[in-house]
Amino acid sequence: MTLTDIGPQPNSFDLETATAENTNYRTVVWTGEYLQVTLMSIPVGESIGLEMHSDTDQFLRLDAGTGKAQMGPDKDNLTFEHDVSDGWCILVPAGTWHNVTNTGDKPMRLYVIYAPVHHAAGNIHRTAADAAQDEAAGTDNPPTWTEQPSVTDADQHANNG
Repeated sequence: MTLTDIGPQPNSFDLETATAENTNYRTVVWTGEYLQVTLMSIPVGESIGLEMHSDTDQFLRLDAGTGKAQMGPDKDNLTFEHDVSDGWCILVPAGTWHNVTNTGDKPMRLYVIYAPVHHAAGNIHRTAADAAQDEAAGTDNPPTWTEQPSVTDADQHANNG
């Protein structure tokens, strides 16, 4: 299945199939004014990376694989830990440090809903390294036509403090 982010236009597609077929670390499939849908594929033994989005709530749902969700008030205090698998959701409040690690023996496939919009519309990152490079270069920013908080703090990642 090939999907193109058409921006804030009505859209419909088989989300479960699209998620299961996605092999990219992250594929932005729909960007509205207030929220965004991405597909993710996390290789065996890898994770989304410990991070915190100060102004973004997230809804994650696994459609394949197994993992461990961890969250907490700071990167050294992850007080929430839960095993997750196909059909489970993970709800991440803004300002919460979080990570999801693939603990299974096949790629973990999930979709993520961000509110407000968090990534550049239509962006595709084949690997986590590609995503980190885009973020470091400042090229993975929400479109100007999206509604963003008046003051936005930069994301934080455990690997760069």
